[in-house]
Amino acid sequence: MSLLRNTACNIKLARTTLSILTCCTLVPFFANSNEAVPTSLSQFNENITAKLHFADSGIPWGMAWLPNGDLLITLRDGELKRLKKGQHIAETVSDLPEIAVGSQGGLLDIAVHPDYANNGWIYFSYANENNQGNKSTAIMRAKLSGKKLIEQEDIYVAQAYGRKGNHFGSRLAFDNQGYLYFSIGDRGQRDVNPQDITRDAGKVYRLHDDGRIPEDNPFVNNAEAKKAIYSYGHRNPQGMVKHPITGDIWTHEHGPRGGDEVNLIGKGKNY
Repeated sequence: MSLLRNTACNIKLARTTLSILTCCTLVPFFANSNEAVPTSLSQFNENITAKLHFADSGIPWGMAWLPNGDLLITLRDGELKRLKKGQHIAETVSDLPEIAVGSQGGLLDIAVHPDYANNGWIYFSYANENNQGNKSTAIMRAKLSGKKLIEQEDIYVAQAYGRKGNHFGSRLAFDNQGYLYFSIGDRGQRDVNPQDITRDAGKVYRLHDDGRIPEDNPFVNNAEAKKAIYSYGHRNPQGMVKHPITGDIWTHEHGPRGGDEVNLIGKGKNY
């Protein structure tokens, strides 16, 4: 699969997402005025061209720009690529953690800290494996030194280990206050995990950038709940973005046979 193909898909998704977010942003305005609420989505008609910058036989999953214009690309088969600005051949970054590659698992999303220029932190989600061969989703941060990762540390490891190789999630996003949000799928147990806040999986989480749990997370006073949970009732959110105007966190997730969702993530809400 090439970056060109994914770029085309992302352009289509960007058009749809832009229209949806524009509509959602305007609804509160129209609700407080005498204007009619729009009943259709506008078409994004700007001319867009695609240019091939990078091709790989793997499955690109996440991309993040460094301040200097370099592009970091995660491949689900467990590789991290660095495409330097102006180049067309990507470097392979070494010293990654042990990653459980297979089915839907592997190296997943990537996000650069909002203050990367000063602290150098990069965040990853990936499938990991315990001593019994069971798999779950982990969130890690690390720094980039030349062609390798250093100072690696897992800041959250979901206790949702199982044999199934699907529904790891996962996407990462920072909000305007510097909190890290991430999604973890239901791990193939949609009738068990999403509705149970004492269990990981099927959730959107919120942490400080160092892995600490915010004191105002919705379930911090529930003795049995997973304190990092911010919202629950999710199936397998594989898209997450911060709204460029409101700063709200939005996700999308696909249903098994229809039932796809685009969600505005709210504190403690059940989806």
